[in-house]
Amino acid sequence: MRELLSGVKNPKQGVADNVNFPSMPVEVSDMDFDQFVNKYPLVVVDFWAEWCAPCRFMTPVIKELAAEMAGKVVFGKLNVDYNPRTAAKYGIMSIPTFMVFKDGKPVDALVGAMPKQRLKALIMQYVS
Repeated sequence: MRELLSGVKNPKQGVADNVNFPSMPVEVSDMDFDQFVNKYPLVVVDFWAEWCAPCRFMTPVIKELAAEMAGKVVFGKLNVDYNPRTAAKYGIMSIPTFMVFKDGKPVDALVGAMPKQRLKALIMQYVS
């Protein structure tokens, strides 16, 4: 009996314990956006476009934060040119916009290129 129960997860463990947190930003689209932000407890989405110089400036920052904060936060990237429905749904008017989702709901956002520490400070407010 113990052998059978050893494979059963403790029901008191959080959802995050059963979810694999990527350590790199995940490309998301209109098709999978809702599923993505609901899959993880804390998600930061980078709304961007290829032609946007500040967006390109922030790409290595997002990659660094994704690696540093793996296990706590998942980062997504949504190209607004290819995914206008999601960008419109969240009122994205300027890029880059970094929107924080907690339990699938938007809770905060920052617009524009910024130092890594500023973005990290915003995100850390929501890390449990």
